[in-house]
Amino acid sequence: MLHKITLQPGLDKQSSDTGAEGKWVNADYARFRYGYPEKIGGWQQLGSDLLVGAGRDQHVWVDNDGNRYAAIGTNKMLYIYFEGAFYDITPLDTTRKQSSATWTFNGTTSVTLTTSTAHGASVGDIILLDNVTLPGGTGLTDADFEDKLFEIITTPSPTTFTITSASSGSAATGGSVDVEFYYVIGPITQGYGYGWGTNTYGGQVVPPTLTTLVGTLADDAFGTGGSPSTQITLTATSAFSSPSGTIQIGTELISYTGNNTGTNTITGITRAASGSTRSAHGAGSTVYDATNYVGWGSASSSSHVVIEPGQWRLTNYGEKLLALVHNKKVFDWDPSFANLSVRATVVAGAPTASRDMMVSTPDRHLVFIGTEETIGSSTSQNEMFVRFSDQEDINTYTPTATNTAGSQTLPDGSKLMACTTGRTALYIWSDTAMFTMRFIGPPFTFGFDQVGTNCGISSQHAAVEIDGIAYWMGPNGFFRFAGGRVESMLCLVEDYVFNDINASANQQIHAAVDNIFGEVTWFYCSSGSSYIDRSVTYNYLESTPQQPIWYTSSLDRTTWVQQGIYSNPYATEYETGEAPTIPVVGGVTNGASYFWQHNIGTDQVKANGTTTAVQGYVESGDYDISRQEGIQGQGEYIMRVSRIIPDFGEQTGDAKVYLNSKTFPNAAAVSTSYAATTSTTQIWTRKRARQIALKVGNVGTGESWRMGTFRLDINAGGRR
Repeated sequence: MLHKITLQPGLDKQSSDTGAEGKWVNADYARFRYGYPEKIGGWQQLGSDLLVGAGRDQHVWVDNDGNRYAAIGTNKMLYIYFEGAFYDITPLDTTRKQSSATWTFNGTTSVTLTTSTAHGASVGDIILLDNVTLPGGTGLTDADFEDKLFEIITTPSPTTFTITSASSGSAATGGSVDVEFYYVIGPITQGYGYGWGTNTYGGQVVPPTLTTLVGTLADDAFGTGGSPSTQITLTATSAFSSPSGTIQIGTELISYTGNNTGTNTITGITRAASGSTRSAHGAGSTVYDATNYVGWGSASSSSHVVIEPGQWRLTNYGEKLLALVHNKKVFDWDPSFANLSVRATVVAGAPTASRDMMVSTPDRHLVFIGTEETIGSSTSQNEMFVRFSDQEDINTYTPTATNTAGSQTLPDGSKLMACTTGRTALYIWSDTAMFTMRFIGPPFTFGFDQVGTNCGISSQHAAVEIDGIAYWMGPNGFFRFAGGRVESMLCLVEDYVFNDINASANQQIHAAVDNIFGEVTWFYCSSGSSYIDRSVTYNYLESTPQQPIWYTSSLDRTTWVQQGIYSNPYATEYETGEAPTIPVVGGVTNGASYFWQHNIGTDQVKANGTTTAVQGYVESGDYDISRQEGIQGQGEYIMRVSRIIPDFGEQTGDAKVYLNSKTFPNAAAVSTSYAATTSTTQIWTRKRARQIALKVGNVGTGESWRMGTFRLDINAGGRR
């Protein structure tokens, strides 16, 4: 007798396979549309280059002349994608420039550069070489290094670092070169149990050894007194580690090689040690002995402090691109210069340390959260502080009687995590709460309301807003806000996601919208992975409160922008084993990113022509005979399946149909596969089991499918 296999849309991974009868339980590279599952579309590479590092944010916009741009920020660089080509607009950190460094070639590809003052460099920093004069006898030419980028491989001392050249040079010393430093974005991965607090909070010894800073430290590579000082003066140094060690001021770690207790100075300093962030420090700042600090990537037993990954927030203000580096400065890039080789530059007058930013529309204020109480002083960063510019002026933030600049400290949480512009309000999230920010005009400019508690967000990019509704992913659940109150979202894949998520990499979570299919997708790192490798999707278009539609996938994207400016979604994917091609960086060690356009064809197609099948599938929960022609019994009877009647709403190429049979719920399934071509009308089989699960998918290139209603020819039978 033919039985229709009618299943609810979406996955139920909260129940057991047998308990999820009448539902789907597993899927990959598949979505649900109009109640039925289908394979997702393919994707093709944009451009022929691979980008340095992992994508952290992406933004698309149109300038006043109608030109379309995509900006992509990775943990290493800032790019513009325009008319099929990539352009490096990464800002230079002009405060770190080293002039007339000297070369040391030792006969291998490892080359040492020696600077006249402390360089403050860290392993992984990217440098640009200029005005190159090589010493004689190396066998290499100036052109091998002139205007070339290199990654710093080691920092043997405060005045030396090594790079890797493309060719070995004969031993020689001398010559000169100017070294420009790319602005440091941040680590490629998030550290949990590494970095701050790996022995005790902040790396301090117990009881903490502390003193105060005499003089000031600028946000540069030098000590107190500025260039060319390589020493720092403290109130007292006798209790600090000697002869070498590490101190902590604010959140910056500074290593040193000498401790002169007679003059209370530490010498041979290296700023921003162990992957920390360099910043300015005022006279009298507290200084801790952090010598027992366990550095980035070192083993540690602590698990209560996180080093945040390098992040961007990209948006546009008119036709200008605004690019905020997480916890650092904001830059802008103006397409009206009509020169795609012009780099982004610092926004004058803006805060120099902020966690996130957004543009308030239509009133056009630039808003920073988790930012400075004193403009230009990164040491005054208050992680619960909001500051906004004067209207139509992104360079003015000090309130006066004649402008609309202002600030506000929010009450709930330890730090503000994210913000976005909504249809009727601005949304701000802390690690524990949600707030709205609405333009109300003078004298207060903006009004703030707390609209939710115990609803914190996981990451800077974990929220989206669609038609006046905000959706976001928190540390332990999913939430939405539609203008009234914050609601927890019912999710039938919740345990699957949160039991498998890498909680120590949750700040890499990136939310995406595909408005053609009515989907919000969160890309995240699964347990044991430091990089995004999984995703979970909510279909907001077809879900109801009683039947929310969720599904999971191994689709991994680090950034995503929906179709609109461009006709297809654009996304980045990070691959650890790939070498970047733009720009070429000598010695780069941290992989590269692909730039894809989605919903194209059926497969993954790289620029070199390599085509890989997108292997999608869906699998049902177990089905048994519970009522048939007067026979009743909840799984008591063995069923005999003799035919499968496939039904595809759409099909390209071949599909695979599987019957997974079990004798008992906890028994291992026995899977049998069948080919279904576009002309297959029925599939004959001989399958006996108490429970049967149906699985449909594809394995080859050029294949796609959309299911209709399958039927199975099932009768009660014996074991033989």
